[in-house]
Amino acid sequence: MYKILKKRFLAQNIYLMDVEAPRVAKSCHPGQFIIVKMDEKGERIPLTICDYNRETGSVTIVFQALGESTKEMLEYNEGDYFKDFVGPLGRPSEFVHEDLEELKKKKIVFVAGGVGAAPVYPQVKWLHEQGIAVDVIVGAKTKDLVILEEEMKNVSGNLYVTTDDGSYGFKGMVTAQLEELVNQGNKYDLCVAIGPMIMMKFVCLLTKKLEIPTIVSLNPIMVDGTGMCGACRVTVGDEVKFACVDGPEFDGHLVNFDEAMRRQTMYKTEEGRKLLKMQEGDTHHGGCGFCGGDK
Repeated sequence: MYKILKKRFLAQNIYLMDVEAPRVAKSCHPGQFIIVKMDEKGERIPLTICDYNRETGSVTIVFQALGESTKEMLEYNEGDYFKDFVGPLGRPSEFVHEDLEELKKKKIVFVAGGVGAAPVYPQVKWLHEQGIAVDVIVGAKTKDLVILEEEMKNVSGNLYVTTDDGSYGFKGMVTAQLEELVNQGNKYDLCVAIGPMIMMKFVCLLTKKLEIPTIVSLNPIMVDGTGMCGACRVTVGDEVKFACVDGPEFDGHLVNFDEAMRRQTMYKTEEGRKLLKMQEGDTHHGGCGFCGGDK
C-alpha cells in the first residue's frame, strides 16, 4: 500500500500528489513514469514522475481528471492509500547518462504544453542541480491553466509563459514564442518538447525547419504501460516502437505523429481496437515478449 502524503490543486481538473514510495524514489530518473492502481479492481494508470525525493522516499505525480479512472483519483485524499504504485518504468532521459562537461556546452530549450509541464519539470530541475541553466517555454490555453510556474521559475535559466488567449504572458502558441526567441538570436543545440500530440507535432515541424534536434515524450499515447495493449505503438523512422517500453522519449523528427494520433483516436473504441489488432497482426503488441512485436 502506498500512502498519499500530499494532494494539491493546480488548475481545473489538474492535481498534484506526493506518494510514499521509497523504492521508486530511490531508483527513478527524469523521463520515467509509474503505474498507479487505486484498488484491487482499479485500472492501471500510467503517470509521469513529476518529482522525487530520495531522502523522504516520496514521488510526485500530476494527473488530469478526464477519464473515469482519473476522476476516481479525485476522491483520494491525504492519508489514503493506493493499492499499487509500480515503477520506475520506461527509459530515463538521455542526458542523464551524458558527459556533464559536454552537456554544459549545449544551449537547451524545453517546450511544455499544458500538463506536459509535469514531465518537463524534473528534467529541468536535474539539469539545474548539475549547474546547467536552460530556457523553458510553458504554454496553456488560458492563465488559469498554467501549472508549476513558480517551481519552473526556480530551476530554469529563463522562463517564458504563453497563453493562447493572451490572458497571461506571451499571446500565442508555444511555437510562436520559440520562433521569436530564435529570431532574437538564440541558437539552440537541442529542444525537448512535451505536451499534447498535436503540439509536439508542430514544434517538431518548426524545429526541423530551424535545424534544431528535438526530443519528444510520447506519454500521452500510453494506456497499459507495459507494451501488451498495443496502444502506444508508434513508427519512429522506419521502425515500430512502443512508447512505454522503448521510450517514452524519441527523436521528434522521426516520429510519425499523424499515424500516432490516428491510432490514439481509434483505440478509444472497441471497434477501433479490433481493427488495429487485425491490421497490425503480430506486431500489434510490444512488450509482452510472446507476440514478436518487441523484436
